[in-house]
Order: sequence, then structure tokens, then C-alpha cells
Amino acid sequence: MSSCNFSIPFTGQAEDILRKADSAIKAQGGSFAANSSGGNFNVSVLGNSIRGSFTVTGNLLNVVIDAKPFLVPCSTIESFLKSRLV
Repeated sequence: MSSCNFSIPFTGQAEDILRKADSAIKAQGGSFAANSSGGNFNVSVLGNSIRGSFTVTGNLLNVVIDAKPFLVPCSTIESFLKSRLV
């Protein structure tokens, strides 16, 4: 399992994007813990875990994926999150 790092720019308040992230992760049966400056998440996709953390710096959501299925590219995770959050 390899890691990924990417940033997602957003407009508006950090609380809004974190609320969207919380909904998206929990809709997939995952867990999401956050405060206004960062947090972590874990979600199962096709029986495999995607685990990561994030920080909020200004209007950037900085995401670090610590564990993911080998066959799921980082770009797919990044695209999925952007489509749900921005």
C-alpha cells in the first residue's frame, strides 16, 4: 500500500467543505473525525481500506492517503474527492 499527497482548493468556509467530506465518507460507510484545522478518515472500497488524514490551510484541503488498495491510483481518489467536495 502506497501513499498519496494532494491538495484540493475550495471557496467558502472550511466548515462547509469538512461537512461535505463528512457526508461523502459516511455515505460510503466510513468514519470521519475532524476539527477546523484537520482530521482523519477511513473508508472501505470493494473490501479494501482507504485511510488518510488532512489539514486545512487557508482555502486548501491538504490530503494524505496513508493506505489504499494497490490497484486504485492516487489520481482516482483525488478525482473522486474533488467531484464530491468542490
